[in-house]
Amino acid sequence: MTTRHTSKPDSDASRKSSLATLRGLGPFLRPYRRQFLLAGIALLFAAGATLAIPAAFKQMIDLGFGAASAGSAGAATAAAGAAIEGGSLEHINATFLALFGVAAVLAVATAARFYMVSWLGERVTADIRSAVYGHVVRQSPEFFETTRTGEVLSRLTTDTTLIQTVVGTSISLALRNTLLFFGGLVMLFVTSPRLTSIILGLLVLVVLPIVLFGRRVRKLSRDSQDRIADASAVAGEILNAMPTVQAFTREGHESGRFGKEVEGAFSTAMRRIRARATLTMLAIVLVFGSIVFVLWLGAHAVLEGTMTGGDLGQFILYAGIVAGSVGALSEVMGDAQRAAGATERLLELLGARSEIQDPQQARALPQRTANGARVTLDDVTFAYPSRLTEAALSHLALDIRAGETVAVVGPSGAGKTTLFQLLLRFYDPQSGSIRLDGVDVRDLSLHTLRGAVGIVPQDTVIFSLDAMENIRYGRPDASDDEVIAAAKMAAAHDFIERLPEGYASFLGERGVRLSGGQRQRIAIARALLKNPPLLLLDEATSALDAESERLVQRALEAAMVGRTTIIIAHRLATVQRADRIVVLDEGRIVESGTHAELIALRGVYANLAALQFQAHAPVAA
Repeated sequence: MTTRHTSKPDSDASRKSSLATLRGLGPFLRPYRRQFLLAGIALLFAAGATLAIPAAFKQMIDLGFGAASAGSAGAATAAAGAAIEGGSLEHINATFLALFGVAAVLAVATAARFYMVSWLGERVTADIRSAVYGHVVRQSPEFFETTRTGEVLSRLTTDTTLIQTVVGTSISLALRNTLLFFGGLVMLFVTSPRLTSIILGLLVLVVLPIVLFGRRVRKLSRDSQDRIADASAVAGEILNAMPTVQAFTREGHESGRFGKEVEGAFSTAMRRIRARATLTMLAIVLVFGSIVFVLWLGAHAVLEGTMTGGDLGQFILYAGIVAGSVGALSEVMGDAQRAAGATERLLELLGARSEIQDPQQARALPQRTANGARVTLDDVTFAYPSRLTEAALSHLALDIRAGETVAVVGPSGAGKTTLFQLLLRFYDPQSGSIRLDGVDVRDLSLHTLRGAVGIVPQDTVIFSLDAMENIRYGRPDASDDEVIAAAKMAAAHDFIERLPEGYASFLGERGVRLSGGQRQRIAIARALLKNPPLLLLDEATSALDAESERLVQRALEAAMVGRTTIIIAHRLATVQRADRIVVLDEGRIVESGTHAELIALRGVYANLAALQFQAHAPVAA
């Protein structure tokens, strides 16, 4: 799919500025005020030490070398010259000692600042990743209809790394260089108000082109991150479908498709890099050009005797600090522009709101009975959000008694799987209601509702864990003995025991080390371990061979005791054992009854039986 919840046109008039976008990080930064305060104190000491260095050099030049030169030129006697030289030496020694002390303060403060801001960068980034991931996994399936998982992963990795750079480095550098800029500016005024005024006048002319280029860098940064996300989405899609890709020998095509996305991302990144390089070059040339011009004026002032050599040396060093801070701030601004785009994308993910929410005052389910749960669907009509004009279920009315086993059959697209998704409240119907033990599922918390429902899906999901933990996923607090008991009920114990490390065997990503039937028995064991009052079986035996199906069928029959079971199935053995068979066609119930009753009707079910169950038993003429 190409449509995404999280993408907006760059021309959007409501697009926030970079600084406004970065304010969205506030909730993640506030818990660490103390750490920011400590980093700020270290920053002040480091900036103060840096600003003290030029003053020390001025003292060294004027009171040390200057006095020594004056003494050697104008000494009347050798004794007088020696005295002045001794005084100069004392000044030089004291100045260098002070300079070393300043360097020591600078070193300690810089190390402390680096540690604190690096810690903050790592901590805040981890918090953002956890918050975004925790928010995404709570979204309804509607979100994943229009958002590619590869793009979400890109935002969790690439975008958060950019934010880490800003929080862990750029914010500190921005504050440090802002302090150096203003502190250096004050000292420039103290040293020479006339030359400083000229510098400021020139800097005003320099700022405008930098700001204009900065806007372009931000737009290109956003585009670059979008292209990276697109490439990640394509890569994730291909890697998840490798058996299909290789079966159709499409490796070259898919490599080319990914390569095209990568080249597109590279081209966009190069445009961003060129713009940022131009911005950096422009800032350095204009700022340093202005400073060099002013220093040229200062050199003339020294020759004219209106400034001392120490004053000029101090002015040069402070001018270098101011110029360096401006250059560093332009670099930081480039990082901030990229992080602003990344922040915007992450905040869009965090801003996505699922239509499926817990009620403000959730109700509790009645105490569980020995027979399971009663399920009632009252005039339910539902269409998927992406296909609102096509009703998947239309005016569906169904009452399933506690302890009843109901098989739902029908042609492909009849609405069978949709029924399960509504029972789990992955979606809400547009009209009608669904009740579990008399309670509307919209009045239950999602945890309560889904805790009462166990499902064995047709497409079994196996996690990158060992066999024990894959089954325990159904009930995390289950003991090892309970897990093994569930595996035995699902006819999974024997093959698990034959694995190299038994229940401790790693099953591979998505269960690649297991056959389809083995994966399905793991899923059945997981559902049985959960022991819910309502059990949903979506073609639970479809991937099993005849022997395994017989074993699992026996286990399922035992598991159905004391619970309500709804089965999506086509196999005759499963359907015949159901208390009732409901036939869906185009989202409506068209027939309902036992196997024999429906065969006698010679309607939709009889046709399905003739087509799908013919190998098992002949259909009566």
